[in-house]
Amino acid sequence: MTHDATEGAIRSSASRQVRIAWGVLAVFLLIWAVFEAVKYGGWVIAAVVAGIVVPDLSFLAGLSGPHQHGRLSPRAVPLYNLLHRPVVAVAVMLGCLIPDSPAVAVPLFNFGLAWLQHIASDRAFGFGLRTADGWQR
Repeated sequence: MTHDATEGAIRSSASRQVRIAWGVLAVFLLIWAVFEAVKYGGWVIAAVVAGIVVPDLSFLAGLSGPHQHGRLSPRAVPLYNLLHRPVVAVAVMLGCLIPDSPAVAVPLFNFGLAWLQHIASDRAFGFGLRTADGWQR
């Protein structure tokens, strides 16, 4: 009988240095997001809160069905992995260049900034992308 090492994995196998680098980035992005929320207020605060929460809403796609500790439902994995890729959050941030109105551009940028902070925090704590069967990579 063979045992796949990734099957029981709950945390990423990223090195300590990589996780520290993600942690430093997460702290920097958190300070920046809080600064922006205080500076602009209003919709920016809502955008920052949404940016921190939205990536984990992908867990809702896997609520029904069998559940194992540390494993995400395989049908929720594509959405989870998409929402936890830094390039997607950066693309949202760059989307602020499209609208002419700062009333749209500023919250959009800060939504992406908070989203990127969420991803950096997850990676710092060892929660990376998932394999096709739902385990941490």
